[in-house]
Amino acid sequence: MDLSSNCKLSRLFGCHVSSLTCKCLALVTFVLFFRAILLHSFSGYDGIEWNNLDLFSSRSLLLNSDDGIRRDKFLEVPQIVWGLNNQKIAFARACLTARMLNRTLLMPSLSASLFYKEIDRLQPISFDKVFQFERFNSLCNGFVHLGRYSDLKNQSGTYDLQKGSGRKWTAERDLEQLKQIRESPVDEHEVIRIVAKNPFLWHDHWPVKDYARVFECLVLVDEITKEADKVVSKIRQIGTKLRSKTEAIESNFDAEGSSLLHVPYIAVHMRVEIDWMIHCKKLEKKSGINQICSSKEEIMERVGSIVGSESPTVVYLAVADSLLNDSSILGGWKKGLLPFEKKKLGVDDIYKKHPYLIKSAIDYEVCSRADIFVGNSFSTFSSLIVLERTQKMIRMGITSSCDTDVRWPSYAYNIPGESNRPHKWMTNMSDSSLQAISYGSNVISC
Repeated sequence: MDLSSNCKLSRLFGCHVSSLTCKCLALVTFVLFFRAILLHSFSGYDGIEWNNLDLFSSRSLLLNSDDGIRRDKFLEVPQIVWGLNNQKIAFARACLTARMLNRTLLMPSLSASLFYKEIDRLQPISFDKVFQFERFNSLCNGFVHLGRYSDLKNQSGTYDLQKGSGRKWTAERDLEQLKQIRESPVDEHEVIRIVAKNPFLWHDHWPVKDYARVFECLVLVDEITKEADKVVSKIRQIGTKLRSKTEAIESNFDAEGSSLLHVPYIAVHMRVEIDWMIHCKKLEKKSGINQICSSKEEIMERVGSIVGSESPTVVYLAVADSLLNDSSILGGWKKGLLPFEKKKLGVDDIYKKHPYLIKSAIDYEVCSRADIFVGNSFSTFSSLIVLERTQKMIRMGITSSCDTDVRWPSYAYNIPGESNRPHKWMTNMSDSSLQAISYGSNVISC
């Protein structure tokens, strides 16, 4: 600022340059002028929030905001395969990968059939035939976003991203690849297509709570929910009839079964089929853990120790179809526990008309609604049910399953607890990855 400028400023403020007040006003004017230039130069720069004076915001921090998911950049993943809950984990992992890349996940295909090795026999099924598409985006708004292929504008092409595999492709290398892609010119492509195996096999970089948030957004379509409603209703109807024979409760319900919602039932995910027993024996030998497999007798004994000599209680057995003709799973239960699988329950026709994935989804829903759930902590099916029930408990203000008479209690029959009862089971939501759930160690001890 030269002398002439000083003179102009002195005339503007009606004071002499030599006065202290005038000098201060001149300094303030200079600072405001310089700040305006900076704001103009940096406005719109990568989402910087000047109102918060956050001059050092980075793109990675932007992903943590509720407005960070871009709707014009997409991630495409391979078809999701295997069992229902393996597919749910794979889908969530794909969502979280898309979130890290600040991209919308293109709605993937699920697999209606169950073939582990014969990929050509997999039966694709659209995501929105199983889960509610719009409901997912509404519940997960700001966290992850799901898009349709019709959303593509085909303006900047597709980039094929080859994921590494094998022992040398470590979790660190995998994470570094994702970070590099996010910051490289590749990010300018409208679609990044990941060329790799099923997302279930990808490295895990996210905490349990992030997976849980995605799972909460997965709501079954009405058609499947109604099928599960029929099964649960039948269980409670039978429970009501059985109790009416031994207890004087006729005054508490009418002929239409208006009190069906108040008749409790137990659901047991009973893993005793031959292929599971072979798998878990190998797993026990490899891991050195001898609390993975459980015999029918062990399961019956431990489930029987949960309840006292109360009114007759229906025990719904979620079992593989190969066990539906095995009458031994229905015998040997403690007095007062009345076991039913889908065939004995008279609802097998509901299941028969659906492919594997839908059958599994119905059973999952029936088990998750049970008053008491008992499963195997090394089973993904059981583990995700307990995770969902844990979330329900947390929302009710319950932080420990060790207390007596908690709602939504769950147990792991493969882990003996006090007095040979099954171990009380609540998911540890603070785990840094979902790996603990997949390998049975995500069980909070009392």
